[in-house]
Amino acid sequence: MNKKVLIGAGLAMTLLVVIGAGVFATQWDTAYDEPVGIPFAPGEDGVLSENSLNYSVFEDYGPLLLVLSILMFGAIVGGVCIAREEDEYDDSD
Repeated sequence: MNKKVLIGAGLAMTLLVVIGAGVFATQWDTAYDEPVGIPFAPGEDGVLSENSLNYSVFEDYGPLLLVLSILMFGAIVGGVCIAREEDEYDDSD
């Protein structure tokens, strides 16, 4: 195995551990058995309630959202790197 494969495998394992930690750190007690309306606008006083959609996404599921955004950014960068044309006379190691 070369150095790039080991670095890639290490980063993949690190990301897997971080995603697992985010899943276990998130409180999943907001699930319901039947469909429930979720408010998304602030109330009369201008404060979001704790059961609003905006509050849930960024406060309750924030760690997962952050990890998934980093994963998606890495996928985009990887796709761009793979899509680049290779030079015929590449002298880099």
